[in-house]
Amino acid sequence: MAHTVDAVVVGSGVNGLVAAAELAGAGWSVVLVEGNRRLGGFVATEQRTLPGYLHDTYSSWHPLFVSGGAYADLGADLHRHGLEYRNTEDYVTGTVTDDGRVVLGHRDADTTARAFAHAEDRTAYLAMVRRFLDSAEDIGALMGGEPRSPRTLRPALRMLRRERLTGTEAWLRATVTSGRSYCRGEFRGDEADLLWVPWLLHAGLSPDHAQGGLMVPILAATMHGFGLPVVAGGAGNFVHAFEALLAERGVDVRTGTPVERLLVTDGRIGGVVCGGETITARHAVLASVSPTALYGDLLPASAPVPAEVREQARRYRYGRAAMQIHVALSAPLDWRDERLAGVPLLHLSDGSASTAIACAEAEAGLLPRRPTVVVGQQHVLDPSRVPEGAAALWLQLQELPYAPRGDAAGELDTGGGWTKELTHGYVRRVLARIARHAPGLSKRVLAWDAVTPTDLASANPNAVAGDPYGGSAELDQNFLWRPLPAAARHATSVPGLWHIGASTHPGPGLGAGSGHLVAQRLIRAGRRRTGSR
Repeated sequence: MAHTVDAVVVGSGVNGLVAAAELAGAGWSVVLVEGNRRLGGFVATEQRTLPGYLHDTYSSWHPLFVSGGAYADLGADLHRHGLEYRNTEDYVTGTVTDDGRVVLGHRDADTTARAFAHAEDRTAYLAMVRRFLDSAEDIGALMGGEPRSPRTLRPALRMLRRERLTGTEAWLRATVTSGRSYCRGEFRGDEADLLWVPWLLHAGLSPDHAQGGLMVPILAATMHGFGLPVVAGGAGNFVHAFEALLAERGVDVRTGTPVERLLVTDGRIGGVVCGGETITARHAVLASVSPTALYGDLLPASAPVPAEVREQARRYRYGRAAMQIHVALSAPLDWRDERLAGVPLLHLSDGSASTAIACAEAEAGLLPRRPTVVVGQQHVLDPSRVPEGAAALWLQLQELPYAPRGDAAGELDTGGGWTKELTHGYVRRVLARIARHAPGLSKRVLAWDAVTPTDLASANPNAVAGDPYGGSAELDQNFLWRPLPAAARHATSVPGLWHIGASTHPGPGLGAGSGHLVAQRLIRAGRRRTGSR
């Protein structure tokens, strides 16, 4: 069997969904191929504990999507197909330290800064946010565009004219600075460190990785500007809206159909083979896969791929593994600090101090003694996810080894990997950390369900070694060098083949940056070919 279309999109994570929708909206015929039986990648909602409790199995928060170009292009149509967001104008995030101290981030930057102990830190914090906002358009263009394209010269020159050489160099310096060092240098107190450094985990970084000095102001300004929107009724409704939009635009969606190989004819991409069928692509194949899969499994040895690229793909590094725990509660938690009851997302962390140690332990193959616990309370924004009067927790652990070699606390047996016993033991550790700040937790837990690092890897082939972020985002494997120094553009060395997804620039997250970027480039190129405007 053979089928011919303008473009084939491989993989239906957020980048694949966006690329397929935008291309089809521009009149392209598109086939979207997904190996799993459902669309969405790491976007899903399930009743994982008890009936009536809707848990976002993987990702949940959408500030990157609503602030990005894909939403600007597709948002109105997605809302027309049922997408709704719930957000807050009050406290958006916070951190609780081991000794019970609480630092809160409000949607309003001034309100956040007023709680800082030192007057100079209040001034510095507002200056940090304001300075990023002044440069947001240009930084967004640099981070969301093709890093090695001449198009990046325009925002770079604008920034240089506005910030002068000294100001522009300060942004470069922040990019090579860790989050810990940035906060030490900019602030006398520790509030900014406590509040925002744990958020670096959500970018695949640690407190001592370069780029933290750039990401801290980006994270702060994004939360102040866009909050933490969640999808009404669960993140799965985000996928349902895309399904309706893709159907409306005529996209041929194939689920449960893993791609067996990419076809290369006369040195150019020809299409894909999947499910015993050949799908021919007239213009493009967009592959939302890991570089390991693209260059090691899918492309034939005869494809025009430099040996250097294949070797770098073989040595591509994946980051720490992660784990999700979903908890059904009979009632909301009774936090010692009652303000926490209304905060959608918290971190249990001592900022750089404890989060850096937990990252180091995980990267040494150990289960952290004091993990940073991400506590999501989506029901605060969207009560429809739980029965009336009940509550739920969305817990994320981002400092784990895929194959643990030991336990930093010396309490758990890691000899068999992520066994049922080890999972239960680690869940107890995590819940005990929460219970220190929310007495009575154990009496309110009705059920829980854990998604281990091995579960993540099984659910999504791009989560190699349980890394949900598509590969380490350390500086030498990011920006100009993502995914590979020798293949850092979305256009590959095989004409017509484009690489998108979390492994490519601008990296992980739900912003859909690479899918949007490539789709728009192809649409512009198509207009140039036809001479249309």
